[in-house]
Amino acid sequence: MLRNVLGKTFRFLGYTVQYGCIAHCAFEYLGGIVVCSGPSMEPTIQNSDIVFSESLSRHFYCIRKGDIVIVKSPNDPKSNICKRVIGLEGDKVCTSNPSDFLKSHSYVPKGHVWLEGDNLRNSTDSRCYGPVPYGLIRGRICLKVY
Repeated sequence: MLRNVLGKTFRFLGYTVQYGCIAHCAFEYLGGIVVCSGPSMEPTIQNSDIVFSESLSRHFYCIRKGDIVIVKSPNDPKSNICKRVIGLEGDKVCTSNPSDFLKSHSYVPKGHVWLEGDNLRNSTDSRCYGPVPYGLIRGRICLKVY
């Protein structure tokens, strides 16, 4: 009787670990559903929009200018942000705010990207915290679900 219960328990734990590993790999390497919040990407992505983020692009270094990406926040590693890629390593980008009279420019360093929200007047982005390391990119948004 005890052997039967232990056998079922270990089988259940084995299946749980297997399916947990499969789910982890799917979310880490394929992608997942993300709920975007905040006004920084308006009008492209509204507050509470649901999008699908694929992760293969970041692993194969296929992120391009104009892509919208999900990134670990440089200011708060527990949260993710949604921004548009404006510049890749080696690109010259405008580092000043749109309202500034004198414009300043900078080059994106190796291994980094320059990110900005579509709503430039209401976005905390690379103009505030500088270039973002490529390793912080979690995925590229490829589909707006709802």
